[in-house]
This record gives sequence, C-alpha cells and structure tokens, in this order.
Amino acid sequence: MADLIQVRGFEEAVRPAVRQRRARLTDPPGQIAQPRPDMTPRSRLGRIARRVPEVMVKITGRTRDSGHLQNHLAYIGRNGKLPLEGPDEERIQSPADVGRLVGDWMAEVEADPRRRKDSAVSLSIVLSMPPGTDPFRMHDASRAFAGQTFGDSHPYVFAFHTDERHPHVHLTVRTLGHDGRKLNPRKADLEEWRQAFAAALRDRGIEAEATPRRTRGVVRKAEQGGLRRIRSRFSHGQGEPPNVDVAAVREALDKARKTPWVEAGRARQADVRRYFAAQALALARSDRGEDRELGAALAAFVKDMPPVRTRGEVISEKIDLREQLEEDGKRIGERLRQR
Repeated sequence: MADLIQVRGFEEAVRPAVRQRRARLTDPPGQIAQPRPDMTPRSRLGRIARRVPEVMVKITGRTRDSGHLQNHLAYIGRNGKLPLEGPDEERIQSPADVGRLVGDWMAEVEADPRRRKDSAVSLSIVLSMPPGTDPFRMHDASRAFAGQTFGDSHPYVFAFHTDERHPHVHLTVRTLGHDGRKLNPRKADLEEWRQAFAAALRDRGIEAEATPRRTRGVVRKAEQGGLRRIRSRFSHGQGEPPNVDVAAVREALDKARKTPWVEAGRARQADVRRYFAAQALALARSDRGEDRELGAALAAFVKDMPPVRTRGEVISEKIDLREQLEEDGKRIGERLRQR
C-alpha cells in the first residue's frame, strides 16, 4: 500500500493522557518491541474513522488475605460452574483445586520478608468488549494477552463470562512475581495493556482499537459504578449527592466562572478536530482512490463528533430550558385568561 499523505498532528491526536515513560512494566532486558503493521498511521486512522469497538481494560480491585482471595475466585468462577484458566491453559474448577491454588499463592506471599500486613495479594482486572463480539475469538485473545503480559512474571488465573450482554474476562494476577517483584501498575501500564489486548483481538480477526477519549471527541469521563450507586441512593432520599454532581450544579449556576481545566480540555479537543479535518482535506486531494476514500471517512467522522460539553453545561442547558418552558407557560396562561 502506498505511503499515507500525512499532515502534522497524528501523534498528538492519538497520544494517551499519560506519560508512557512512567510505565513500570516494560519489555524484558534485551527485547525490543517490533513495530506492528496494524499500528501504522493509515491503519489506525482507518479504524478510528470506522469507529471500530474500543477495548476496555480496567483494574477493579485487590484482594488482601486468603479469605478475600478465596471469595473472589469463587465469584469469578461462579462457585465452580466456570473453570479458572491459568498459564499453559491450566484449568482449575473444583472448590478443592481453587483452595489449593489460594494456599499455594498465600504460602509464597507470606514468605516474602518485605510484605506488609495490609499489602495486596492479587490484582483484579477486567477485559471487556461491546455486545456482539465473537466470544470464541475474544476468549482466545484474552488467553494470549494474559500469557504475553504476565506469563513470564506473575502467576494468574482468569474466567471468561458470557452471561451478560458484553463478553468480559475477570483476570486475577498475584502481585508477588516469580522474581520477587511486586505488581504495582500505573496509568501508563494500563494504556500499554489496552494496546496489547486490542492487538491480540485484531490478530484473531476482531476489529478493535484503544484510543483515548479525546481522539473520539469524548470530553466527559465514563461514570463509575460507585458513582451511579451514590446517585441512585440520593435520588431515593438516602445519603448525600455525589461531589461531582454538586460541582456540576455550581458550574451550571455560575456561568461567568471559567475553570482552567475545562478550557484546557476544550482547547485540546479543538486541536484534535483540526487535525482530523486537515488530514481529511489532504487525503481528499490525492490522486489515489484509497486516500480519497479514507479522507471521506475521516470527514464524516469529524462531522459526527459529539459536541464538546461538560456536565455543568448540560445541566445549565436543562435549567435554561426549564425556565423557558415556565415562561412560555405563563404567557400562554395570560392569553387564555384574556379570551
């Protein structure tokens, strides 16, 4: 395929909001990561323009003692109904086998002279894809991702769940590595895991991408489960409202106040959109059909990007709409009384 007609700004548009140098988990000494053909700018722009599914890799918690670990493994294994898979496709399913695994992990963890009483025993990670993803291929991709990421360094087991709309994997990794090193990932590590999981899916014929929110035109963060529960309790008259909701209402009521982080985010989003628009225009002028096709897809992608609005701005619009409806109602009432 011919080289891409490229304008400046691609790296900034797809760069995650973390410093990759701060990743704790890197390639083993002497190994150099080879560039993948599916990570060229043309390939990534094509997936972005097509809005292929985005992978989710999320740390959901940590276990801190044998009982906690036992309960967690029973939960992800549905109390023995699902097998737990380990390295080399090892399968652990019966309560007795799970108990032996917990005992083996705890024996090594407790033998570590540097261990603190409250330190984590394992890390809980969820790998997820949208509904409709081929479960067999995703299962195989998850197996490959776990082996490539942790197989040489940390013991792990995982369970593949298809009992919800979106297929997902619960991956449990022992924090104490084979060489005594602790697993303590940073945000940059999570970003590398997202890229690795997306690559494993693509290797098995599932279109997948791992881009930051701003690349897709999304400004607001996804809501956490805990936040939804707090909001639900408050709506039923129990407890206090979430702090983020209080801050959003204050922002909506104080329209003159400008927050630096909101303005900075808006500026970053404007830069991303300008890049995609410029790249689409450059490709549209090419004499190659594949370039013009990609340019048209990028132009449509920019056109369909969601508006840049904070939660406070959304609330403010609702307040303005309610006030306008009340005002319209008063005027209609006046006219009816005059008749």
